[in-house]
Amino acid sequence: MIWNGDVWSIVEFQHVKPGKGGAFVRSKLRNVRTGRIVDNTFRAGEKVKEARVERRKYQYLYEDDLGLHFMNTESYEQISLPSDSVRGKEYVKEGSSIDILFHAETEKALSTEIPLSVELVVSETEPGLKGDTATGATKPATLESGAIVNVPLFINEGDTIRVNTEKGEYITRVNV
Repeated sequence: MIWNGDVWSIVEFQHVKPGKGGAFVRSKLRNVRTGRIVDNTFRAGEKVKEARVERRKYQYLYEDDLGLHFMNTESYEQISLPSDSVRGKEYVKEGSSIDILFHAETEKALSTEIPLSVELVVSETEPGLKGDTATGATKPATLESGAIVNVPLFINEGDTIRVNTEKGEYITRVNV
């Protein structure tokens, strides 16, 4: 929906009909472009404009001074987005796919969505010591995309791991 001059998605809503006065809707709205969440109350009969948003698959190509560059996997057209507009970019490696949301009327890129989990190779980490694995201790590991996550001590360089991109946490080791 379009509200206050920007595109918002409804995260949560509750219709309230009090004993006195008119009904209203309490809502939580997420700004599609920035991800900011706000609370708002809409009175009965208040209208908002519907926004058409299209989700398109893009492949990440590379990053330079102009930002991150992507290619549409169907039309092969390329676009670039500013580096700060791609949330979770530290988990995206060259050649991987992401979704880019576009405002259908203006054809303007609104936001990006990376997968909830990704598989990445550990490029650098300290070797684990035998006998330390039972303590549940972790160590930092640098992944092929440049992200740093804490991993269990048994993870070594060259291992492929699955990472939760929302929390930036290790999930499991992947047998390849």
